Amino acid sequence: MSDLQKAWAKNRLSALPAGSFDEMEEDEADRVPELPEHPDDDSSSASSASSTGTVIPSPSQNLFARPLGAPRGRTLQQIPWTAYFERELFLCDRFNPKTSPTIHAYLTSPVGKGPLFVMHHGGGSSGLSFAVVADEIRKRLPTAGILSLDARGHGSTTCPEGQPIDLSLKTLAHDVFTTILETEMQMKWEDLPSLILVGHSLGGAVVTELAKSGQLGKKLLGITVLDVVEGSAIDALQSMHTYLSTRPAGFATVESGIDWHIRTRTIRNSISARTSVPALLTHSDVAGDPRPWKWRTDLGATQPFWENWFVGLSKKFLGARGGKLLLLAGTDRLDTELTIGQMQGKYALQVFPEAGHFIHEDLPEKTAISLVDFYKRNDRSALVLPPKVSDLIKQGKKV
Repeated sequence: MSDLQKAWAKNRLSALPAGSFDEMEEDEADRVPELPEHPDDDSSSASSASSTGTVIPSPSQNLFARPLGAPRGRTLQQIPWTAYFERELFLCDRFNPKTSPTIHAYLTSPVGKGPLFVMHHGGGSSGLSFAVVADEIRKRLPTAGILSLDARGHGSTTCPEGQPIDLSLKTLAHDVFTTILETEMQMKWEDLPSLILVGHSLGGAVVTELAKSGQLGKKLLGITVLDVVEGSAIDALQSMHTYLSTRPAGFATVESGIDWHIRTRTIRNSISARTSVPALLTHSDVAGDPRPWKWRTDLGATQPFWENWFVGLSKKFLGARGGKLLLLAGTDRLDTELTIGQMQGKYALQVFPEAGHFIHEDLPEKTAISLVDFYKRNDRSALVLPPKVSDLIKQGKKV
């Protein structure tokens, strides 16, 4: 505080008892002001009338501000899946029940003719990775449904005993297709809703594979890929073992696992961490283990599939039918093929520089805004086509 400010303040506070101003100044100097919360921004971050667009920064007054993480003293208590989804499903391919996995999924059904967002998580994660963003989508589009599954070897999905876990790209894509069809049958829907496929990291490669196959036909409106492109993904695989070696082998409690994810900024939103992290851990039965909560998925054991996941991803993404949206944490992740495709308007790109790799968990509100806006731009039911000339002539109208 300058001398001029002090003089002004002392003059204004002259009615106070002696010494009170000095005490106030001391308190002010010692106090660390709390940073303001970022308000939800319900405005769309993309204004394109189609699924194509340019690089658009995320809407925020503080464009490059980092999420604050969990303030000291905030609870690390787990948040159950029931806070975000209507029900959980256990689904098996009815045509191959003995050899197929029992896929565990979380579901909130669409209302009326609302769309169904089908979510696939990244390697080592689970369907609860999309729990918070699912809630944000429903706030902005109440008719939307959310189907978020656990992949093989992840979450609560189980494979037949004695069978090796097949994590090849085509197998994982088939699992998503099976999940959609079995959900339709189990829920007794009269018709399959319009679909938006959303995948993070490995999940982005999986939904792209399914979209490129054409199995979903006209029901597929578009795909959204979160923070994965072919070039940077393959480069990152070289350092994957180094990253895995730096992670704790286990945790004393689930809460300490949540705390580790927040402190290391692996997940930068405490609400997301409290929701998704518990599903990543399983309790070990080894007596006397000081860290009995172990990783549910052994990512190191998935190495034989790493290259299969990402090779050719950019070409398949650009060639898939329907609208296409790519959400990245930084433009440096773009490879040459996607850079050219973006310049040609083949897909929409949005960048969230304030997020980490888990964009949808770090910034669930902004991710939801982008996804809802993407659906609305590609919703064919909203199109009003002009009448055909032949129909006008049959009606006796002049053309």
